[in-house]
Amino acid sequence: MSERDSVTVAIVGAGEMGAAVGRRLREAGARVMTSLAGRSRESVARVRDAGIEIVNDDDSLVRDATFVLSIVPPGVAVEVAERLRGPLVRAQAKPVFVECNAISPATCRRIRDLIDGVTCIDAGIIGGPPVAGTQDPAKGLRFYASGADAHLLMRLADFGLDISILDGPIGDASGLKLAYAGLTKGFTALCATMLGAAEREGLAEALRSELARSQPNFLARMDRSVPAMRPKAYRWVAEMRQIAEFVGSPEDGATIYEGTALLYQRIAESS
Repeated sequence: MSERDSVTVAIVGAGEMGAAVGRRLREAGARVMTSLAGRSRESVARVRDAGIEIVNDDDSLVRDATFVLSIVPPGVAVEVAERLRGPLVRAQAKPVFVECNAISPATCRRIRDLIDGVTCIDAGIIGGPPVAGTQDPAKGLRFYASGADAHLLMRLADFGLDISILDGPIGDASGLKLAYAGLTKGFTALCATMLGAAEREGLAEALRSELARSQPNFLARMDRSVPAMRPKAYRWVAEMRQIAEFVGSPEDGATIYEGTALLYQRIAESS
């Protein structure tokens, strides 16, 4: 068996992104596993549709893995690392743990310290879930990786993932992800906020008319991003809080993202 054929990837997190990444890896020839313990019917359907192997015991899941990719909501990233610490330490041939979540550099370093003794890579995912049946890594999402062992992740470039290595420590990839998300999801929050304010004052049509006249590209992006955000808003609440932590003090603008978290929480609760 060649080195390429021997890669086994455990995906922790059977959400839209995790299942899509798992599908791409499997389609490119990797063995891919995940756990469905406690997952919803939607997650079960996604995993089965992606053709991912189901292993519901954490020790068994990580034991044969070359890489363990944590792709979960940012609010539970630390909890997942704590849960996997025992199985990772007990594994005879320890896999590489890849922290792929939208968390602050400080949170990423905390996770690295939690799993001390296990090789850890910080990976920030930028872009949407890869589309089934496509193998062009230049299209869609990119994994930015940092840390002393980040180069190890390049092995997955042979399995359909676009990997870019940052020359920096654990935390750099997470920081880049949050800076990007702070701009893109912050833009969406700004649009939703001002659309709501204009609508409450009966100015929504006048605002849209002026944007169509003077900022047509802005309007087009707003019309794409705001409706697409609503079913995802619940997932972005914890991410905005992580961005606030990344930004730092209120004087540096952290309060903007604390407010954005509240906005997305209110949208999620009303959807």
